[in-house]
Amino acid sequence: MSDLFHECGIAAVYHLPGGDESPLCHDFGGEQASRLLPSMLLDIQNRGQLAAGISSYNPVRDQLIDTHKDVGTVSEVLRLSHREQAERLMKKYAGRAAIGHVRYATCGADDRGFAQPFERHHLQKHKWFSFGFNGQLANYGELRDRLLADGDHHLARESDTEIIMHEISRELSGDRRPHLIDVMRNVSRRFDGAYSLALLNAHGDMLLARDPLGIKPLCYAKEGPLFAAASESVALLNVGFQPENIRSLQPGHAITIVDGRFEITRYCESPGRAHCFFEWIYFANVASTLDNRSVYLSRTALGVELARLEVADGRVPLDEDTIVVPVPDTSKAAADSMAFELGVASREGLIRNRYSGRTFIEGGQGRKQKAARKYTPLREVLEGKRVFLVEDSIVRATTMQVLLDRIRSLGGAREIHVRVACPPIIAPCFYGIDMSTVDELFAPRFMEDGRLDEATQAAMADALGCDSLRYLPVEAVARAIGYSSRELCQACITGEYPTACGQQLYQLALTDRGQTSSKPQRTYERHTRPGPAPAAT
Repeated sequence: MSDLFHECGIAAVYHLPGGDESPLCHDFGGEQASRLLPSMLLDIQNRGQLAAGISSYNPVRDQLIDTHKDVGTVSEVLRLSHREQAERLMKKYAGRAAIGHVRYATCGADDRGFAQPFERHHLQKHKWFSFGFNGQLANYGELRDRLLADGDHHLARESDTEIIMHEISRELSGDRRPHLIDVMRNVSRRFDGAYSLALLNAHGDMLLARDPLGIKPLCYAKEGPLFAAASESVALLNVGFQPENIRSLQPGHAITIVDGRFEITRYCESPGRAHCFFEWIYFANVASTLDNRSVYLSRTALGVELARLEVADGRVPLDEDTIVVPVPDTSKAAADSMAFELGVASREGLIRNRYSGRTFIEGGQGRKQKAARKYTPLREVLEGKRVFLVEDSIVRATTMQVLLDRIRSLGGAREIHVRVACPPIIAPCFYGIDMSTVDELFAPRFMEDGRLDEATQAAMADALGCDSLRYLPVEAVARAIGYSSRELCQACITGEYPTACGQQLYQLALTDRGQTSSKPQRTYERHTRPGPAPAAT
């Protein structure tokens, strides 16, 4: 699914006062805790490659909070390929507490001004803060219009990140000095959507919070005086935290470090869980464990589900001329598992060029050409074979059509049977994933009545240019992940959204379907006035 992209990832680290030292503190104690961030951000780089940044707190520095951010990968922004330059940055931004961010945006604004963390300077230390955000507010338009209604406010960026910054600032206005948990409690009442956020102020206080439904992931660990948090567990594991100390923050909960005191508090009631199922299927690093569910094991379970369907159907011969080929890289676990269950070989018949750039920012022929350069079919593996091509999902189908053509023409495959380890994507996402209109999706063109039968999948296969196509049923997702469907956000495969504003936006998206425009607009853009859509964060 290389034509779909996530939004962001966050990370945070804090060396607390006192406490027994841990081995990690030998190298990263005191004001050197911020040196953990580059490694942590590299491990969540899969969540965003457009921009990166860090903010650190150091009480003996004139700039109590100082922020470095720019457009580019983590290595580019933090100069990790240049030892002396990287060391200068680490010395300049050294601190006992720090937060970091990697960003991908679903629209516009490929400039430093939209990179995170966002820092708000103020003379009063409790009002001077920096924060990073992963997710998207479904009620962005409502919040934006309310903020600008009196004519006395101005937004420098069309971003829900800036909306959050102003909402936090309003809670700190005047002579009030609320506790960070009270700030989070109050702003959460106005938010509808998905978010995990990290905030650091000029007193050295820190806040980590996860949305009430747990749509976006957030993991944390604490060993002795060293605390860290990140969007995924792999970032904590790889800097040295023991697996038994890594946990997922519960929905509607926040971690605060105020006056050096570490606390976990429920800041709002959670009406239930709605974890984004795509984290396990596609977005998260395969080495991560989120909400006690292994990403790798979930993907292998999806492969078992695919194999079960294949055995039940029985029309494709399972002999020595049949192979399973994953679309690199997120489909590999499912493909290997499917092949094992079917008793056929799993082969890497497609080699991905990791340096070809991102295809999603290119339109029309540009996107197709980049997709063609991104994958090289191996004729030595594919020629004359009956291929099960396993993909984690199909969204717009641009990349899949290119792949099928190249596998047949350059790879010499005899037959290509596409197997998708996910149900059809039939509805947009309003919680941060790069798909906001129905018209851009592949499956709804063929599923007018909502049914996925053999005739529908045959029509899809014909449109794609493969010999057959099969999706997983919706119920297979919950079985593979190990959560009930009631505990997962499956809006993009069911059209049933976990928040009121998400459901309202879907109805607007259905109304907009088929409306032609010289400049395609997302649902946000068509229904937020004035101004364009928020840049996803």
